[in-house]
Amino acid sequence: MLSHADNDLLCRVEGNAPMGKIMRSHWLPACLSEEVNEADGVPVRLRLLGEDLVAFRDTDGRVGVLDERCPHRRASLALGRNEECGLRCLYHGWKVDVEGNILEMPSEPSSSGMTEKVKHKAYKTHEAAGFVWVYMGDQENVPEFEAPVFQPTPDTKVSIAKAKIDCNWAQILEGAIDSAHSSTLHSTDMVPARKASAEADDEKWYRPSTDRAPKLQLQKTPFGFRYAAIRRPIKDAKTHEYIRTTLFLAPFTVQIPPNNRYDVAILHIPIDDTHTAFHFIAWGNSATTPDRETWRKFLGMQIGIDLDAQFNRFRTFENNYWQDRILMKTGESFTGIRGIPNQDIAMWETMGSIADRSDDVLGASDVAIVEFRRQMVEAAKKVRDGGPVIGRVEPRIPHAHLKSFEGIVEKGTEWRELGMAEEEKTHPDMQKLTEQAENDV
Repeated sequence: MLSHADNDLLCRVEGNAPMGKIMRSHWLPACLSEEVNEADGVPVRLRLLGEDLVAFRDTDGRVGVLDERCPHRRASLALGRNEECGLRCLYHGWKVDVEGNILEMPSEPSSSGMTEKVKHKAYKTHEAAGFVWVYMGDQENVPEFEAPVFQPTPDTKVSIAKAKIDCNWAQILEGAIDSAHSSTLHSTDMVPARKASAEADDEKWYRPSTDRAPKLQLQKTPFGFRYAAIRRPIKDAKTHEYIRTTLFLAPFTVQIPPNNRYDVAILHIPIDDTHTAFHFIAWGNSATTPDRETWRKFLGMQIGIDLDAQFNRFRTFENNYWQDRILMKTGESFTGIRGIPNQDIAMWETMGSIADRSDDVLGASDVAIVEFRRQMVEAAKKVRDGGPVIGRVEPRIPHAHLKSFEGIVEKGTEWRELGMAEEEKTHPDMQKLTEQAENDV
């Protein structure tokens, strides 16, 4: 359980909220590159951390992310003309470039010199791994961009599904670190099979276990934490265990276990206090990772079929997420809702726009949930009191070197070393965290 005050610290991101300050100290995915793929194309409205922004690609191919409101009289630049390396406001013709410089003020005398005196709010951007990333913190002290966990090499294939969710970011992320729910909520799509490891095809994910109550163990790390869901395998259950490790990379990334074809990561980016941009990412070898449309079809997140062009969902609370009760009765679908993320979304949104965690009744399967709340509330309090930002303290472990794990191993295998990066093993804080965990026990 969390107090209402701590729940606010965990969830609120707008204005000067401590969690918002944490988010602003990290590079955030603002939009997909495909949303602004055309030079001098249509500007795109964005909302991040409660701020209304506009993104555009200029004549030279540079991407800008600006305050949506024109600095002159606050009309929307999203309606402006994207031309000759700048956005031109329709109202009086003021023109702004990707760095916030005012290039032209047709409504002002040329002798006024106002173009040199006015600077529009603009955030530094970087394109990588299918995203336009933005840094919303101090623009005079922008950290170097580092490759995300889903781009370990420049040629890694990345396929991204995106949707806007009508609830707070934290309850969505808690779903990503909740291994126990998959055997129930996703039982139609994640099915037990007599296989040597997790496998996937274009219809389902297969798991070599029927165990619905995994034993969870957690390890604190310098980047957040990793935890293991340990299950009985279908084969060799007396001598082996089926282990799946999940990584929480503070503050908004989760890397879930891979299958035989690709790895999976999930990003949870706060639009504001009560809305979230959700990104479900398949990545890996170009020969086995699904292409973008195949991935979105598998998830039930295709534009024009499941979502509109702005990634708003057609399945909503009001229409019960297109739940099919006939399929539930016939046994063809446990939930009656198509697509793994759509099943999750129905759970997240029905908790309310911001879940009241003071009423939770948590059990042994909620180890990772408890640690996430403890870690991030503590992180927010540190920032509120002028302390360091979680995930920005040096020395940092490059996320692109981190790996989750899944597989059947002999009983007694030390799961904490499965997939562990060398930088993590030798990190000066690891011994301290290990000793702290032993004392906690």
